[in-house]
Amino acid sequence: MNTGPTTRREFLRRASGGLGAVALAGMLSEQATFADDPLGSRRGHPAPQADRVIFLYSTGGVSHIDTFNHRPQLTADHGKSITASRWLNTSGEFKRFLIKSRFPFQQYGQSGTWVSDLFPNIGSIIDDLCVLNAMHCDSDGHDKATLAAHTGSAQFARPSAGSWVSYGLGTVNQNLPSFMVLAPAAPYAGSQTWGSDFLPACHQGTHVIPGKDPLPHVRPPIKDAALQQMELAFRAQLNQAHLGERAADQMLDARIRSFETAFGMQREAPEAFDLSGETEATLKLYGIQQGATSGFGWQCLVARRLAERGVRFLELIDVGSSNNWDSHANMGDHERLARGIDRPITGLLSDLKQRGMLDRTLVVWTTEFGRTPFHETANHAGREHHKHCFTSWMAGGGVKGGIVHGQSDEYGIRTAEDAVHTHDLHATMLHLLGIDHERLTFRHAGRDFRLTDVHGRVVQEIIA
Repeated sequence: MNTGPTTRREFLRRASGGLGAVALAGMLSEQATFADDPLGSRRGHPAPQADRVIFLYSTGGVSHIDTFNHRPQLTADHGKSITASRWLNTSGEFKRFLIKSRFPFQQYGQSGTWVSDLFPNIGSIIDDLCVLNAMHCDSDGHDKATLAAHTGSAQFARPSAGSWVSYGLGTVNQNLPSFMVLAPAAPYAGSQTWGSDFLPACHQGTHVIPGKDPLPHVRPPIKDAALQQMELAFRAQLNQAHLGERAADQMLDARIRSFETAFGMQREAPEAFDLSGETEATLKLYGIQQGATSGFGWQCLVARRLAERGVRFLELIDVGSSNNWDSHANMGDHERLARGIDRPITGLLSDLKQRGMLDRTLVVWTTEFGRTPFHETANHAGREHHKHCFTSWMAGGGVKGGIVHGQSDEYGIRTAEDAVHTHDLHATMLHLLGIDHERLTFRHAGRDFRLTDVHGRVVQEIIA
């Protein structure tokens, strides 16, 4: 009988035993089932037309009348005075001057959809897009409108859309988070935009910051993978015993699952973020220089790679809460910012299409609100916040391409036909994923909550 000191390896092997090797380590195995797992893959309510979402968010308030909402009457009446009912978050009667777009528009594709010269590359694939030119929302303040665009609530912190999708459908790849955010910085409202709030914490977004080392801590700490698996199995055994005494501790369960996900990410995530195997033609498609590790092109290409590997919801934010689309002083900022996303977005949609992925990938582009078609000074170079009308678009994943849904009035001040509220956008997004937005609920503080609150309708007119 050996009475000498027990080695670390021997201790782990004895402690984990057959149970650790089979049952507990099974949670970390690629063959593990998702029974009783909040991240387990599930089917939605109606038949899904999309398997995943890539949510493109341009923070700051992109001007609809300078991008996708061509208003020739605004050009014709440039400098004419009107009476506006809202100005700088205040209701009333204000004499203001109409300001035309400084960017020419032209028609693209077989659909003849109007797109400004800010987005010539997106114009070249416009027949794949459904442009929503009559969007409106509840707030013209950045924080509230950004919160509403992500969570459905302009007033309170609520779970983000990505968290709701993760909660409703789970993940198809246990080695990667179901909800990931690729962003150099948070938008207005901060990390609440990808938070899970009262949903289980395992559904919150995993924020990845582009750069030379986007996953600085996702590397195996030891070279012996078998030994690490035994360590994790033993840890899982202790964690489960600890959790059994504290079953109501949601955060504890989330922390335990974070260890499991982290182990899977050590194996799969570094490869997903490694672009060295992509062809020069693919990099060029996204506008990426060889060896680049940041920029919106990098975010878009990594999103495609993560979508291929089963990540359910991906959000891409092109800029943070500074240096963004909030062009109060000079609409010329839009030109610089548009150059940063025009080619990458076009590359993403083209790449998804040629790989046969676009039909099952819903791509959504939006911003928190639009910008005023008028100003207090004639010929002013900038525009203010405007909640009454703005533009979003959707592509792939069961959406009709080559159409414009909704119209504003002749100046782009208010919606005039087929208006779509933020709640409607969320309801439609969930519907295309196979989720009934009225049935996806979570009981919290004595009532049932949902992404669309008590509002929202599926925009059936845009569904293929």
